[in-house]
Amino acid sequence: MAMDAHAAEDLEALRVPLTGYCYRLLGSAADTDDAVQETLIRASSKWDLFDPSRGRVSTWVHRIATNVCLDMLRSARRRELVVDVEAAAGRGPGLGAPLPARAWVEPMPDARLVASRDPGDVVLERESVRLAFIAALQHLAPRQRAVLILRDVLAFTARETAEVLDTTTASVNSALQRARAVLDEHRPDPFDVDDPADPAQRDLLRRYVRAFETHDVAELTAVLRADAVSTMPPFLWRLDGGPAIASLLGVGGECAGARLVPCDVNGARGFGQYRPDDDGLLHPFALVTVEIRGGLIARTVAFLGTAGRFGEFGLPAVLRREDLLLRDR
Repeated sequence: MAMDAHAAEDLEALRVPLTGYCYRLLGSAADTDDAVQETLIRASSKWDLFDPSRGRVSTWVHRIATNVCLDMLRSARRRELVVDVEAAAGRGPGLGAPLPARAWVEPMPDARLVASRDPGDVVLERESVRLAFIAALQHLAPRQRAVLILRDVLAFTARETAEVLDTTTASVNSALQRARAVLDEHRPDPFDVDDPADPAQRDLLRRYVRAFETHDVAELTAVLRADAVSTMPPFLWRLDGGPAIASLLGVGGECAGARLVPCDVNGARGFGQYRPDDDGLLHPFALVTVEIRGGLIARTVAFLGTAGRFGEFGLPAVLRREDLLLRDR
């Protein structure tokens, strides 16, 4: 069966779901792009092999994507969030030496991961791409990871999952049970569900931005949990405790004049951090994620080296003074 225009549209419509699937498996933005592109190329070239009487096109394409990702994961090491590295070396102001990008879970914009338009489904999708969940998935063996994502996240049946992985339903059910047990051991404490309509959350984030930009130590301490954690991939560095984080940010230093512009990152609230040049223009510096627990900020992750990715997150390439005036109105 040759691929016609309608079939090509159906295949392209799977790009966002495939991106979410591959990203959950790989934890890498660049690897995800490569995997999705390779999947679509293979699906297009092998379209005549697809038999609609045997199942959904989504199942067939996810089988291709799974094989692509599992091949990529054969020699890959487990990616981390810095807060999950028990032997984190720099628990102070010194950053130390950077680790390679392959060591870390990388951020992704919601627009590339969340396919649903139903509000309830959107909430579930966003929760399943939170950075902490992606990092927890890294503790699973690749095939276990695929089984858990297909069954518990994408709601594939055991039969469909067995078809994707070229195995039996009994093997799928066994792998799912083991995967759930491992995930429970590494599942992080839950963060508050991000709700842009929640006035308390909006106020908390406004206070955080204002305190960050003005280096207000007292206000930063007030909006951070006492057990808050701040990290900066790709450096093996972390700072524990709201007061310590507030004191560091309050110094200003290299953050003097920095501004935060909101964006959506991995199903949670994030910011693009901009820093000024000598002419007063502000340029991209780092993507920052903020997680809330119990009505206060529990974790911030500043992904250094992400200035070139701001466009993916809908952030401007440069900020001018007039942009800041409009933002602050």
